[in-house]
Amino acid sequence: MSHPVELFGYPVLGRLGDGAASTIYRIRDPRSGEEFALKHVVKRGDKDQRFIDQVVEEQRIGSRLEHESIRRIGRLLRRRRKFRVVEVGLIMEYVDAPGLDTVQGKSLLENIRIFTRIAEGLLAMHEAGIVHTDIKPTNVLVDDSVVKIIDLGQACQIGTTKERIQGTPGYIAPEQAHRRRITERTDVYNLGATMHWVLSGKMIPTALSPRGSQSSLATGPLGPDRIAPPIPLAELVPGTPAEISDLVLDCVRVSRGDRPSTMIPVIDRLLRIDRMLAD
Repeated sequence: MSHPVELFGYPVLGRLGDGAASTIYRIRDPRSGEEFALKHVVKRGDKDQRFIDQVVEEQRIGSRLEHESIRRIGRLLRRRRKFRVVEVGLIMEYVDAPGLDTVQGKSLLENIRIFTRIAEGLLAMHEAGIVHTDIKPTNVLVDDSVVKIIDLGQACQIGTTKERIQGTPGYIAPEQAHRRRITERTDVYNLGATMHWVLSGKMIPTALSPRGSQSSLATGPLGPDRIAPPIPLAELVPGTPAEISDLVLDCVRVSRGDRPSTMIPVIDRLLRIDRMLAD
Protein backbone atom coordinates (compact mmCIF):
# COMPACT_ATOMS: atom_id res chain seq x y z
CA MET A 1 0.00 0.00 0.00
CA SER A 2 1.37 3.41 -0.94
CA HIS A 3 2.15 6.05 1.65
CA PRO A 4 3.00 9.77 1.59
CA VAL A 5 6.60 10.72 0.92
CA GLU A 6 6.66 13.10 3.88
CA LEU A 7 4.42 14.42 6.65
CA PHE A 8 5.01 17.62 8.60
CA GLY A 9 8.54 17.77 7.17
CA TYR A 10 9.45 14.20 8.24
CA PRO A 11 10.34 11.64 5.53
CA VAL A 12 7.94 8.68 5.69
CA LEU A 13 9.70 5.30 5.67
CA GLY A 14 6.64 3.07 5.73
CA ARG A 15 3.18 2.37 7.04
CA LEU A 16 2.94 0.61 10.43
CA GLY A 17 -0.81 0.19 10.83
CA ASP A 18 -4.25 1.75 11.10
CA GLY A 19 -6.50 2.71 13.98
CA ALA A 20 -9.81 4.50 14.45
CA ALA A 21 -9.61 7.14 11.70
CA SER A 22 -5.82 7.22 12.06
CA THR A 23 -2.81 5.80 10.26
CA ILE A 24 0.53 5.08 11.93
CA TYR A 25 3.68 5.73 9.90
CA ARG A 26 7.36 5.13 10.49
CA ILE A 27 9.24 8.40 10.00
CA ARG A 28 12.79 9.74 10.27
CA ASP A 29 13.90 13.02 11.82
CA PRO A 30 15.80 14.72 8.97
CA ARG A 31 18.17 16.39 11.41
CA SER A 32 19.07 13.64 13.86
CA GLY A 33 18.33 10.61 11.69
CA GLU A 34 16.38 9.06 14.59
CA GLU A 35 13.28 7.06 13.70
CA PHE A 36 9.85 7.58 15.24
CA ALA A 37 6.25 6.49 14.78
CA LEU A 38 3.72 9.14 13.76
CA LYS A 39 -0.03 8.86 14.30
CA HIS A 40 -1.74 10.80 11.51
CA VAL A 41 -5.36 11.98 11.52
CA VAL A 42 -7.05 14.11 8.86
CA LYS A 43 -10.35 15.88 9.47
CA ARG A 44 -12.53 15.27 6.42
CA GLY A 45 -15.82 16.26 8.02
CA ASP A 46 -17.40 17.42 11.26
CA LYS A 47 -17.69 13.79 12.47
CA ASP A 48 -13.90 13.53 12.46
CA GLN A 49 -13.43 16.26 15.06
CA ARG A 50 -13.63 13.70 17.88
CA PHE A 51 -10.68 11.82 16.39
CA ILE A 52 -8.65 15.03 16.29
CA ASP A 53 -9.64 15.72 19.90
CA GLN A 54 -8.68 12.17 20.87
CA VAL A 55 -5.15 12.58 19.53
CA VAL A 56 -4.79 15.93 21.29
CA GLU A 57 -5.84 14.28 24.56
CA GLU A 58 -3.53 11.33 23.94
CA GLN A 59 -0.58 13.72 23.64
CA ARG A 60 -1.61 15.65 26.75
CA ILE A 61 -1.84 12.46 28.80
CA GLY A 62 1.00 10.48 27.24
CA SER A 63 3.60 13.23 27.48
CA ARG A 64 3.26 13.05 31.29
CA LEU A 65 4.15 9.35 31.49
CA GLU A 66 7.67 7.96 31.76
CA HIS A 67 8.00 4.22 32.24
CA GLU A 68 9.92 1.60 30.33
CA SER A 69 6.71 -0.38 29.70
CA ILE A 70 4.82 2.57 28.16
CA ARG A 71 5.56 3.90 24.67
CA ARG A 72 6.92 7.43 24.94
CA ILE A 73 4.80 10.23 23.50
CA GLY A 74 6.35 13.35 21.98
CA ARG A 75 5.21 16.46 20.12
CA LEU A 76 1.82 17.13 18.59
CA LEU A 77 1.98 18.63 15.09
CA ARG A 78 -0.95 20.58 13.65
CA ARG A 79 -1.90 21.79 10.19
CA ARG A 80 -4.54 24.52 9.95
CA ARG A 81 -6.83 25.76 7.21
CA LYS A 82 -8.68 29.01 7.75
CA PHE A 83 -7.49 28.99 11.37
CA ARG A 84 -9.03 25.57 12.03
CA VAL A 85 -7.01 22.42 12.73
CA VAL A 86 -7.66 19.98 9.88
CA GLU A 87 -4.75 17.57 10.34
CA VAL A 88 -2.65 16.37 13.26
CA GLY A 89 0.43 14.22 13.69
CA LEU A 90 1.53 12.71 17.00
CA ILE A 91 5.22 11.87 17.32
CA MET A 92 5.73 8.63 19.26
CA GLU A 93 8.54 6.27 20.16
CA TYR A 94 9.15 3.77 17.34
CA VAL A 95 9.08 0.23 18.72
CA ASP A 96 10.26 -2.52 16.40
CA ALA A 97 8.28 -5.36 17.98
CA PRO A 98 5.15 -7.37 17.14
CA GLY A 99 1.86 -7.23 19.00
CA LEU A 100 1.23 -9.64 21.84
CA ASP A 101 -1.65 -11.04 19.76
CA THR A 102 0.85 -12.42 17.21
CA VAL A 103 3.44 -13.78 19.64
CA GLN A 104 3.25 -17.55 20.01
CA GLY A 105 5.26 -20.30 21.66
CA LYS A 106 6.06 -18.44 24.88
CA SER A 107 6.36 -20.53 28.01
CA LEU A 108 4.04 -19.88 30.92
CA LEU A 109 6.91 -18.30 32.85
CA GLU A 110 7.72 -15.98 29.92
CA ASN A 111 4.06 -14.94 29.69
CA ILE A 112 3.89 -14.30 33.44
CA ARG A 113 6.87 -11.96 33.11
CA ILE A 114 5.19 -10.14 30.22
CA PHE A 115 2.02 -9.74 32.31
CA THR A 116 4.10 -8.41 35.20
CA ARG A 117 5.70 -5.74 33.03
CA ILE A 118 2.30 -4.72 31.65
CA ALA A 119 0.94 -4.45 35.19
CA GLU A 120 3.95 -2.36 36.24
CA GLY A 121 3.34 0.02 33.35
CA LEU A 122 -0.33 0.32 34.28
CA LEU A 123 0.61 0.97 37.91
CA ALA A 124 2.81 3.85 36.74
CA MET A 125 -0.15 5.25 34.81
CA HIS A 126 -2.41 4.94 37.84
CA GLU A 127 0.11 6.69 40.04
CA ALA A 128 -0.08 9.58 37.54
CA GLY A 129 -3.88 9.58 37.87
CA ILE A 130 -4.51 7.94 34.49
CA VAL A 131 -6.39 4.78 33.43
CA HIS A 132 -5.55 3.18 30.05
CA THR A 133 -9.05 1.58 29.58
CA ASP A 134 -8.13 -0.44 26.46
CA ILE A 135 -5.52 -3.02 27.43
CA LYS A 136 -5.71 -5.95 25.01
CA PRO A 137 -3.15 -8.09 23.17
CA THR A 138 -2.95 -5.75 20.14
CA ASN A 139 -2.11 -2.81 22.43
CA VAL A 140 1.03 -4.42 23.83
CA LEU A 141 4.21 -4.78 21.77
CA VAL A 142 6.58 -7.58 22.78
CA ASP A 143 9.93 -9.01 21.78
CA ASP A 144 12.79 -10.67 23.66
CA SER A 145 13.69 -7.50 25.58
CA VAL A 146 10.72 -5.15 25.12
CA VAL A 147 7.23 -4.95 26.56
CA LYS A 148 5.45 -1.72 25.58
CA ILE A 149 1.91 -0.57 26.26
CA ILE A 150 0.69 1.46 23.29
CA ASP A 151 -2.38 3.41 22.14
CA LEU A 152 -3.44 5.87 24.81
CA GLY A 153 -6.32 7.11 22.67
CA GLN A 154 -8.95 6.05 25.21
CA ALA A 155 -6.93 6.84 28.34
CA CYS A 156 -8.59 9.14 30.87
CA GLN A 157 -8.36 10.51 34.38
CA ILE A 158 -9.24 8.12 37.19
CA GLY A 159 -12.90 8.66 38.09
CA THR A 160 -14.01 9.73 34.62
CA THR A 161 -17.52 8.85 33.42
CA LYS A 162 -17.42 8.76 29.62
CA GLU A 163 -20.27 10.01 27.45
CA ARG A 164 -19.77 7.25 24.86
CA ILE A 165 -19.10 3.54 25.30
CA GLN A 166 -15.37 3.02 24.74
CA GLY A 167 -13.51 -0.24 24.98
CA THR A 168 -12.96 -3.41 22.99
CA PRO A 169 -15.59 -6.20 22.94
CA GLY A 170 -14.13 -9.30 24.53
CA TYR A 171 -11.98 -7.20 26.89
CA ILE A 172 -14.32 -4.39 27.94
CA ALA A 173 -15.20 -4.08 31.64
CA PRO A 174 -18.89 -3.92 32.66
CA GLU A 175 -18.54 -0.35 33.89
CA GLN A 176 -17.22 0.70 30.48
CA ALA A 177 -20.14 -0.94 28.67
CA HIS A 178 -22.59 0.86 30.96
CA ARG A 179 -20.82 4.24 30.94
CA ARG A 180 -20.11 4.21 34.64
CA ARG A 181 -17.14 5.62 36.51
CA ILE A 182 -13.74 4.40 35.28
CA THR A 183 -11.15 3.43 37.92
CA GLU A 184 -7.92 1.47 38.28
CA ARG A 185 -10.07 -1.66 38.57
CA THR A 186 -11.14 -1.13 34.96
CA ASP A 187 -7.55 -1.75 33.86
CA VAL A 188 -7.40 -4.73 36.22
CA TYR A 189 -10.36 -6.24 34.32
CA ASN A 190 -8.87 -5.48 30.88
CA LEU A 191 -5.56 -7.05 31.95
CA GLY A 192 -7.34 -10.12 33.32
CA ALA A 193 -9.19 -10.56 30.02
CA THR A 194 -5.88 -10.17 28.17
CA MET A 195 -4.14 -12.77 30.33
CA HIS A 196 -7.02 -15.18 29.76
CA TRP A 197 -6.79 -14.80 25.97
CA VAL A 198 -3.00 -15.13 25.86
CA LEU A 199 -3.02 -18.31 27.96
CA SER A 200 -6.08 -19.98 26.42
CA GLY A 201 -6.66 -18.38 23.02
CA LYS A 202 -10.26 -17.70 24.10
CA MET A 203 -12.03 -14.49 25.08
CA ILE A 204 -13.97 -14.24 28.30
CA PRO A 205 -17.72 -13.46 28.26
CA THR A 206 -18.17 -9.68 28.34
CA ALA A 207 -21.09 -7.25 28.16
CA LEU A 208 -20.28 -6.58 24.50
CA SER A 209 -19.59 -9.40 22.06
CA PRO A 210 -16.85 -9.15 19.42
CA ARG A 211 -18.08 -8.10 15.99
CA GLY A 212 -18.94 -11.11 13.87
CA SER A 213 -19.13 -13.40 16.89
CA GLN A 214 -21.12 -16.57 16.25
CA SER A 215 -22.85 -16.30 19.60
CA SER A 216 -23.52 -13.64 22.18
CA LEU A 217 -21.04 -13.68 25.01
CA ALA A 218 -23.54 -12.18 27.41
CA THR A 219 -26.11 -14.57 28.86
CA GLY A 220 -29.00 -12.15 28.56
CA PRO A 221 -29.91 -8.49 27.99
CA LEU A 222 -27.04 -6.10 28.46
CA GLY A 223 -26.44 -5.93 32.18
CA PRO A 224 -23.38 -6.36 34.38
CA ASP A 225 -25.16 -8.95 36.50
CA ARG A 226 -26.05 -11.07 33.46
CA ILE A 227 -22.54 -11.89 32.24
CA ALA A 228 -21.62 -15.55 32.43
CA PRO A 229 -18.44 -16.23 34.43
CA PRO A 230 -15.50 -17.42 32.32
CA ILE A 231 -14.42 -21.04 32.39
CA PRO A 232 -11.36 -21.17 34.70
CA LEU A 233 -8.04 -21.45 32.91
CA ALA A 234 -7.24 -24.55 34.94
CA GLU A 235 -10.15 -26.26 33.16
CA LEU A 236 -9.55 -24.76 29.72
CA VAL A 237 -5.81 -25.40 29.68
CA PRO A 238 -4.87 -28.55 31.63
CA GLY A 239 -1.76 -28.03 33.69
CA THR A 240 -2.39 -24.34 34.34
CA PRO A 241 -1.45 -23.64 37.99
CA ALA A 242 -4.41 -22.77 40.21
CA GLU A 243 -2.58 -19.60 41.26
CA ILE A 244 -2.74 -18.01 37.78
CA SER A 245 -6.23 -19.40 37.08
CA ASP A 246 -7.51 -17.83 40.32
CA LEU A 247 -5.76 -14.52 39.65
CA VAL A 248 -7.39 -14.17 36.24
CA LEU A 249 -10.83 -14.98 37.69
CA ASP A 250 -10.32 -12.38 40.43
CA CYS A 251 -9.30 -9.73 37.89
CA VAL A 252 -12.43 -10.21 35.75
CA ARG A 253 -15.03 -10.23 38.51
CA VAL A 254 -18.19 -8.53 37.20
CA SER A 255 -18.54 -6.39 40.32
CA ARG A 256 -15.50 -4.16 40.37
CA GLY A 257 -15.54 -4.15 44.15
CA ASP A 258 -14.64 -7.85 44.03
CA ARG A 259 -11.54 -7.23 41.90
CA PRO A 260 -8.07 -6.32 43.23
CA SER A 261 -8.29 -2.65 44.17
CA THR A 262 -5.03 -1.67 42.48
CA MET A 263 -2.28 -3.19 40.35
CA ILE A 264 -0.11 -3.70 43.44
CA PRO A 265 -1.74 -6.98 44.59
CA VAL A 266 -1.86 -8.15 40.96
CA ILE A 267 1.89 -7.58 40.62
CA ASP A 268 2.56 -9.25 43.97
CA ARG A 269 0.65 -12.37 42.91
CA LEU A 270 2.36 -12.46 39.51
CA LEU A 271 5.76 -12.25 41.19
CA ARG A 272 4.85 -15.13 43.53
CA ILE A 273 3.77 -17.20 40.51
CA ASP A 274 7.04 -16.27 38.78
CA ARG A 275 9.06 -17.55 41.77
CA MET A 276 6.97 -20.73 41.93
CA LEU A 277 7.51 -21.49 38.23
CA ALA A 278 11.20 -20.58 38.33
CA ASP A 279 11.97 -22.97 41.21
